[in-house]
Amino acid sequence: MTAVVFAGPSLRRESVPDRRDIEILPPIQRGDIDALLARDMPPTVIGIVDGRFMQSLSISPKEVLKAIDQGIHLLGSSSMGALRAVECAPYGMHGVGKIFEEYLSGRVDADDEVAMIYSEGDFLPISEPMINLRFAVKAGVSAGAFEEHTGEVFLRAAKALYFPERTVDRVLRLTAGEVTAKEHRRIGEFLASSAPDTKSEDAATLMARVVEFLPPAAPAPSDEGAWS
Repeated sequence: MTAVVFAGPSLRRESVPDRRDIEILPPIQRGDIDALLARDMPPTVIGIVDGRFMQSLSISPKEVLKAIDQGIHLLGSSSMGALRAVECAPYGMHGVGKIFEEYLSGRVDADDEVAMIYSEGDFLPISEPMINLRFAVKAGVSAGAFEEHTGEVFLRAAKALYFPERTVDRVLRLTAGEVTAKEHRRIGEFLASSAPDTKSEDAATLMARVVEFLPPAAPAPSDEGAWS
C-alpha cells in the first residue's frame, strides 16, 4: 500500500512523515490523477492539499470520482483539496481540517478564499490566502490582541484586493487611517508573531490521516528526502 500527496506552499516539510511509502508531488492539476491510475501499481491513498488553477486546468471532480470508483482512498484539505472534498464528500472523499469544515458548513463559499500565489520550485508564498487571514483575525480577537472592529476593518480591506495582491503588509497599509494607531500596531504585531497558519495546520492533519490508511512501515534512509 502506498500514498501520493499533492502539495505545495501549504505543506511544511516537518509535517511530512519520513516514510518510503508516501510520495509528495507538486500541486495537483488536470490529468494528474489519471496519470496515477495509469501506473502499473497505482497508490492506494491519494491526498490533495494544493492545486493549480490559473496557469493550468484545475483537477476535476470527475477525476476524483474515477479514483474513488477504483477503491482508492481520497483525502483533501487546506486549499484545492478542501474544495474538491466538499464537492465529492457525498461520494466517498474524506475532507480534513478547519478549512474544509468552513466550506462544508457554507460559512465560506468563494474559491478565492484559498487562492494564493507562490514561487515555483520552492513553493514559497508570495500572497496570503484570505481564509488564513480570517482564522488569524478570529484568533487575535479571541486572544484580546486587538478589537473586533479592527479585525473587521482588516478583513474588509483584504477581501477587496485581488488575491495575488493580498498580503498582510499591503492590507495594513490600506487600513492605516481606518483604525487608531494603537489598534493598527496591535493587529500588525499579532499577525507578525502569533497568527495561526490554518492551511498548514490542516495539511499536517491530512498527512496524519494518510498514515492511518497505511500499514506500519520502516522509515526512509536518512539521506533520502520525502519530497518529489
